[in-house]
Amino acid sequence: MEIPLFPLNTVIFPGGMLPLRIFEPRYLDMVSNCLRADTGFGVCLIKSGRETGQPAEIHAIGTLCKIVDWTTLPDGLLGITAYGERKFLVAKLRVQADHLLVGEVNLTPEEAGKPLPVEFKPLGELLERIIAELGPPYSNFAESYSQAGWVGARLAELLPLNLVVKQRLLEMDDPHARLVQLREVIVNLHYL
Repeated sequence: MEIPLFPLNTVIFPGGMLPLRIFEPRYLDMVSNCLRADTGFGVCLIKSGRETGQPAEIHAIGTLCKIVDWTTLPDGLLGITAYGERKFLVAKLRVQADHLLVGEVNLTPEEAGKPLPVEFKPLGELLERIIAELGPPYSNFAESYSQAGWVGARLAELLPLNLVVKQRLLEMDDPHARLVQLREVIVNLHYL
């Protein structure tokens, strides 16, 4: 499957929301095409380079996103909210004439739904407090505080963690292992 890629200095997981301000012509065109064709785009963390200008070097694992809302912002820019659907692995990259990255990607298997173990209940409670403070669009999540994968993914997205750590957490396939890693980081940062 071939999709346009949006290199960013952020990581989104399946099930996550990502508000974005769009201003570069290549991404305005991408958003327009995605809305018209009801298709998605991929978000990949930047390895090197910048979000604007020349195409950046990206990490090979990203998240397929769908635009779920859009609006004209007070400053005249386009604002969109993207919803993370599935993780993917970039198999091949090409750069269009407008510098938009396009990737041939393989969707990875969806994580199996696992209940949140009792030992990680404090992480679910921390997440509830964070989401309540953030408000929309995060408070519009279809809540799954009882699911290990959902709690781990939302914490990884929303906590102010190093981007390399967030990417490593995205690349993990085991939601319990992700929670173990998050708990270590959270305890070291004194969030619990």
